[in-house]
Amino acid sequence: MLSICCCNIVKAQTSDSLYDKKVTGSLLSTTEVDFPPLLDLIDSAIKHNAMVGYRGQEIAAKKENLKMQQNYWLRNLGVQADTRYGTFDNFSSTANTGSTSLQSVTSRQFNYGAGVYIKLPVFDVVNRKTQIKQAKAEVEQSKYLQQAQHDEIKQIVIKQYEDVLLRQKLLSIKSQNLGSAAVNYEMVEKEFSNGLIPIAEYVRLSDMTSRIKAEYEMAKSDFIVAKKLLEAIVGFLFKNPVLSEK
Repeated sequence: MLSICCCNIVKAQTSDSLYDKKVTGSLLSTTEVDFPPLLDLIDSAIKHNAMVGYRGQEIAAKKENLKMQQNYWLRNLGVQADTRYGTFDNFSSTANTGSTSLQSVTSRQFNYGAGVYIKLPVFDVVNRKTQIKQAKAEVEQSKYLQQAQHDEIKQIVIKQYEDVLLRQKLLSIKSQNLGSAAVNYEMVEKEFSNGLIPIAEYVRLSDMTSRIKAEYEMAKSDFIVAKKLLEAIVGFLFKNPVLSEK
């Protein structure tokens, strides 16, 4: 014998409630799943999406490359130092009236020197602005790609969210139909047992009830699949509804 089904109104606000299915005699009570607000689901999906994370890292890499291009000129600036220790021949000259004498003195010395240098390669001078401009363009390009990824995820979440709500409403309708069919079938069984209806009518109504039951099971399966897809997109689970009959 089939059970009577009663369904509440569809809600989509929080994820705390779940299908509560209790069988008491022939009565089956059902409470539908509540979902978080759509904007919360979109934010969660964006944070959970691996491609968005990749785009974020790509932007960071492009920004570092831009900094490197902007500071590239420092490569041509430097400090040079030189030290020497050893025996050196030092020459000195002495000028007197009408003559000049040159003297050589050998000594051990420690000599050192330091200075700043800058190089200006022609290629760097000509292409510096172009390289910086290109690096900036790559950063902006990465930002646009990330925004496009956000937009795509937003569209996916909206579509899947509405699909879940639709599947839930259809399940509610099928559940109500099943409840009505179950009540009718119980009455038909009693009438058939008392000989009030012919066997052909009993078989017809039994077949109709079975089809309604099959439609309910299909709607239940579609809803579960849609809900699991939404969970995979947003990155967390809703409280699992108890949909299978006990």
